[in-house]
Amino acid sequence: MNAVCRIIRICDEINERVGRVLAWFTLGMVLVTLAVVIMRYGFSFGRIWIQEIVMYLHAAVFMLGAAYTMQHRGHVRVDIFYQDFSLRKQALVDFVGTLLLMMPVAIAILAWSWGFVGHSWSRLEQSPETGGLPLVFVLKTFIPLMALLLMLQGLAELGRTGLVLAGREPGPRPYADDDDPEIEI
Repeated sequence: MNAVCRIIRICDEINERVGRVLAWFTLGMVLVTLAVVIMRYGFSFGRIWIQEIVMYLHAAVFMLGAAYTMQHRGHVRVDIFYQDFSLRKQALVDFVGTLLLMMPVAIAILAWSWGFVGHSWSRLEQSPETGGLPLVFVLKTFIPLMALLLMLQGLAELGRTGLVLAGREPGPRPYADDDDPEIEI
């Protein structure tokens, strides 16, 4: 039981730290966008690479933040029936959904993106735009990183819901809001 709890904590902590860094990326995205608008409309000055910075930050926030959002139960859910289920039934739905849906999709994304990203790294792919950032290979790397982070969070979810299914007493979910009862590890 302690090994499962330790794995859950490690996976949760990795995604929590990534999410906290990405929160700053969101602020950076707003500030760079503001700078682009001021430079373009105030001074008739613009550069492609500055606009691409916004795109890179946006990609990082959404792709690398997917697991953080999952951890905090921020993804859209259709829970017409789920909300009325007992904690044990919810854990069963979450366990099966994670095991049979989320994990295979994350594994497929990782497998299918590997060659795509590797090819980009082999030629150090650059922006097709003149004056763009020479870092397209880094941008494409977000794809397998997203899959890996989702797989880590999937492991945490499987462990957490597995503990409930094994009869572990429920408690608050790590990093959750006060109104989100879940499992304490």
